[in-house]
Amino acid sequence: MAGALDPRRWRTRLAELIEKYEVPGASLAIEHDGEVYTFTAGVLNVDTGAPVQPDSLFQIGSITKVYTTTQIMQLVEQGRLTLDTRVIEVLPEFKVADPDATENVTIRHLLTHTSGLDGDLFLDTGRGDDCVAKYVEACADLAQNHPVGATHSYCNSGFIILGRVVEKLTGKVWDAALREQVIEPLGLTHTWTLPEEVLRFGAAVGHLDGKVAPVWHLMRSCGPAGTICARPSDVVAFARAHLTPGRLLAHPEAMREPQVEVPNPQLLGTHWGLGWILDEWDGHPVFSHGGNTIGQASELWVVDDTIACVVANGGQTMAFQQTIAEEVFGELLGARPPADLVPPQTPVEADLSRYAGVYERASTRMTLTVGDGVLDTLVEVTGTLAGLEPPMRFELIPTSATTFVGRPEGQPRWLQAVFYELADGSPYVHFGGRATPKRT
Repeated sequence: MAGALDPRRWRTRLAELIEKYEVPGASLAIEHDGEVYTFTAGVLNVDTGAPVQPDSLFQIGSITKVYTTTQIMQLVEQGRLTLDTRVIEVLPEFKVADPDATENVTIRHLLTHTSGLDGDLFLDTGRGDDCVAKYVEACADLAQNHPVGATHSYCNSGFIILGRVVEKLTGKVWDAALREQVIEPLGLTHTWTLPEEVLRFGAAVGHLDGKVAPVWHLMRSCGPAGTICARPSDVVAFARAHLTPGRLLAHPEAMREPQVEVPNPQLLGTHWGLGWILDEWDGHPVFSHGGNTIGQASELWVVDDTIACVVANGGQTMAFQQTIAEEVFGELLGARPPADLVPPQTPVEADLSRYAGVYERASTRMTLTVGDGVLDTLVEVTGTLAGLEPPMRFELIPTSATTFVGRPEGQPRWLQAVFYELADGSPYVHFGGRATPKRT
């Protein structure tokens, strides 16, 4: 049975939670029983002390991917392409390092993160309107993490390519097409993509280790994968349109049809749809998406008919978001997200030497060595974003023969890693939503 939302409690509770999880500032919007409530706490910038307001803009990061998916699905409904259209049919110039991938990657592969493209190529191709086109050109040397369709691996690069598909079929740059296809039809007055637009509003800056991040925003070329800035109530309105046939799509439910099972269902959800992450909490269907940029984090959940979006600009955001979800949906619907996997009371035996080695993909290197019943783990950010985040060291502890958990120092939540092999026997670890191949 649905409960009632207590605005007075949440005004106080959000302030308590940002203090607990060392979050400089946060904003939370909840739609329940037809009413939208917004709660704020903390500051946009620890150096200026500017308070978070209900209309303040935060970076929503990869929630942007659901907006780009919506743009693609509009084009599908218009008959401009199909989910199984090959990318080269729309973008003849599309090319990656693997000839098979160049020839066979489809729109569906990109939308479901099953293309195998190494997904974390962060490349600055300038501020011009041709930045997305230049990014696609630069993918000519982009390697495969796995064969096309073989498994699931979160892929930013694929969504930038999808943004170029939008540009090609609409004749507009992605930012302009987004405004025409999504933002203006919904009347979203506080949803923007470019820094010069965001500057007109109070905007959050990211924080790393409690200090203002050295870089405010991702490069413009990453737009279709993660550069939207918005207030949470705008994001809730966008999600509401996905429960309302005819608002943006004639059949928004198509995006919530399971497309692929996730190798690590404990992390985000059991399946991926088209854009949306799919799960079930205490018998309640859930679709969601989150996002992380440089010192900012966001999360959007839709459970039954209740929607919540929370944004934060630093601190222990994973634990903060988990607590928000547990309390909001627990109180209103009796639905709670799964608790973290934790180390078992009785140690589990696993063949650690089988998993030791170096696992690597664009932007990330994981080095695993055998310790005393654990895998000593070093995770390093490489490539363009190297230096923005310090290396993480922690121990991976087995909970089964293939699933391990670890908790970096100072973090309250346990991370999961799942080791598995593809059909051809190639070894992988699924960590942080990515399938990372073993190199040595």
